[in-house]
Amino acid sequence: MDRLDEIAFRLPRTPAARTFLDQVRTLLADVPYAVDGPAERLVLTPPRPDGARPVTTIRLADVPVPVVTFDPGPSLGVEGAGPPAGPAPTVDVAELARRLAGHVRRVDHTGVNLPTGTTSPEAWRGLVRALAATSTMYRYPTGEEWPFILPSTPAELRADIRSFVVGREPRFELVHDAWRHRTEWQFALWTDLTRTELAELFPEPEGLTFPGLDDIFRVVPVRHPWWPELGIRFDLCYRVVGGPSDWETGEWLVTAGGRIG
Repeated sequence: MDRLDEIAFRLPRTPAARTFLDQVRTLLADVPYAVDGPAERLVLTPPRPDGARPVTTIRLADVPVPVVTFDPGPSLGVEGAGPPAGPAPTVDVAELARRLAGHVRRVDHTGVNLPTGTTSPEAWRGLVRALAATSTMYRYPTGEEWPFILPSTPAELRADIRSFVVGREPRFELVHDAWRHRTEWQFALWTDLTRTELAELFPEPEGLTFPGLDDIFRVVPVRHPWWPELGIRFDLCYRVVGGPSDWETGEWLVTAGGRIG
């Protein structure tokens, strides 16, 4: 059985992309499992359980435009038509890192939002099937087309996840997005800040919330070299009080959502 080993966010090998990667490296400086790798890459390796895969990388590569690749598996380019969603972002990753210095603890998940206008239902189903065949992928329990890949061991890939621990991250979210006209990348970070503190750090229009998810994280779209063809946002999760939740451990996705494939 093939096993998904790496999810790679590949950036064109340009000075602007190198600066962007350096800014992300600074932003994640306090995340213990975000480590510089060879060939100009930042590697996020799941800390638990031992040997869990896939790893997630952000790296420079010989590509003409940004692309997300799965090893083994398909690739997701930048697609879209029509105007970008909302005004141009005003905060870049360097400013995001400056304001959040000392407050980013972990990376909950990364993800790609694919517009329904450019990704047909048939293409979407084929993509989900392909990824589910090589990974432990789960439905979002409330029914939205937001499946998640959870890092897993070889034994868990063959059977299923039964151990629910903090550290099975970064996860990967795939979204079939009716609200976007263009591809969007997302990076969800665990912080030690409250909802009020993050709202003060990133007031509107720099930061915003999504209806139904406003009690979980604050969204900060960022300025970057590939706007407006590609959207990139950071979802800043509020401080957790009272111990790990069933979201942090993955139990909710596994038991309430159910595995795909």
